[in-house]
Amino acid sequence: MSGAVGWPVRLSHGPVTLRPWRLADRPGWDELRRRNASWTGPWDATRPRDSVESPLTFAGMVRQFNRRARQGAMLPFAVEYLPPEQRRPVLAGQLTISGIAHGSAGWAQAGYWVDERWAGRGIIPLALALACDHCFFTLRLHRIEVAIRPENARSLRVVEKLGFRYEGVRQRYMHVDGDWRDHAMFALHVEEVGPGLVARLDDQA
Repeated sequence: MSGAVGWPVRLSHGPVTLRPWRLADRPGWDELRRRNASWTGPWDATRPRDSVESPLTFAGMVRQFNRRARQGAMLPFAVEYLPPEQRRPVLAGQLTISGIAHGSAGWAQAGYWVDERWAGRGIIPLALALACDHCFFTLRLHRIEVAIRPENARSLRVVEKLGFRYEGVRQRYMHVDGDWRDHAMFALHVEEVGPGLVARLDDQA
């Protein structure tokens, strides 16, 4: 695994790499989002009708993400995967660490999705493990949270595989798929991860 303090950050282990989004990713992003619309739609964050924020273009998203990343507020990663039958990695999804707070808080939140084409290959568990290890051991954060709709069985399996602790349900927590939705909350503290989550996955292999 490789990583660094600050931004940009690139993290890799085995066939999975996390890297910053680039403006050149737009064709791949458009194709992924179009092809996975029904796969990710029920779990995608949406904006309430009375939102004061305007929708972002892909270019606007990349610029905003990288600006906030340089400020230390988030880690917005494209997820790349190298299939065993191919020589070049493919764009396989997204993982974002947001709401980073240092000092007396020391926490952040993680969100993710994967291309349906590559689901079931352990990509997101490894991606989340990479990101959490970076947050715990490089950024020195204390706590990582993941909010998941209780109906999202696949996402629940990710946090269960990594040993995230269930902390209850927050009602109408986030605007998802057109309405305010309840979310189950999961968390890990640095004291709970031992040598790290990547090592935990390697031990399970």
